[in-house]
Amino acid sequence: MKVAIVGVSGAVGQEFLRVLAERNFPLDELVLFGSSRSAGKEYKFKGKKLVVKELKHNDDFKGIDIALTSAGAGTSKEFAPTITKHGAIMIDNSSAFRFEDDVPLVVPEVNASDAKNRPWNIIANPNCSTIQMVVALKPVQKLSPIKKIHVATYQAASGAGAAALEELETQIKQIAEGKRVTVDKFAYQLAMNVIPHIDVFLENGYTKEEMKMVWETQKIMHADIQVSATCVRVPVARSHSEAIWVETEQPLDIEEVREAFKNANGIVLLDKPAEKVYPMPLFVAEKDEVYVGRLRKDIANECGITFWCVGDQIKKGAALNAVQIAEYLIKEGEV
Repeated sequence: MKVAIVGVSGAVGQEFLRVLAERNFPLDELVLFGSSRSAGKEYKFKGKKLVVKELKHNDDFKGIDIALTSAGAGTSKEFAPTITKHGAIMIDNSSAFRFEDDVPLVVPEVNASDAKNRPWNIIANPNCSTIQMVVALKPVQKLSPIKKIHVATYQAASGAGAAALEELETQIKQIAEGKRVTVDKFAYQLAMNVIPHIDVFLENGYTKEEMKMVWETQKIMHADIQVSATCVRVPVARSHSEAIWVETEQPLDIEEVREAFKNANGIVLLDKPAEKVYPMPLFVAEKDEVYVGRLRKDIANECGITFWCVGDQIKKGAALNAVQIAEYLIKEGEV
């Protein structure tokens, strides 16, 4: 088994290295690729030093079985034919192919078998906010078809990249020292603030980040579910949180939903509010699972439930999800 990581120097690329090692992924050789700036850098994997190769239009992907890519949509679109031309399966973390009809959009806990139908030999990783939400929605959908979803996200600074997290940390120090706060990566100061604006605004008044949650949820869950999202950037380092309201076709017993969460793959239920037990980014960072809590009936809708969920957007929201897709393909004899 020969695996490649494309974009290894980025936050998700580095997470790929950690996840592959943690899960003892069954590979015989790992090849690292990056930009001309990253070429020549060395990274350790299981005690071995690996040198980054420059991503070029050549035959470097000959013999590669799986390529885990996270180098931006432009790079993915440009290099997809080069990566896949010798038979490598490209599992792409960018937005480049998510809405292509011939490219499956996969979250293994929800629609793993979609990965088998890949005419271009490309599988897309969904947006991080969508991933954690659909993992949490799957056990609800099994109890009664979902009609509507309202979701408000509270997204960590690192979701905008390493430089954005660094800006938040700098701003916190500047405030503590009584200095003027510098703003570059976000529309406004993020420290001691929340910003209801992630990605660009579209003509309908929603942002692209919000509409991704609409389109991706419908594609992943193979259902014409109505979704309305508000995405907010919050001064948290790592892990996204979401408040979710779900309307199902039939009223659900809350204890039945609780049991479904307890027994679901990829979910940890932390729901003892009287004891102040509920998920928070502070404790979920670097965890594999999506954490669910604050589960209750929606008092404004007899067919509604509402809950809170938190997930590490770099791990499950990106690198781990891609590696789980690869693990599924191996298990099913697709590689």
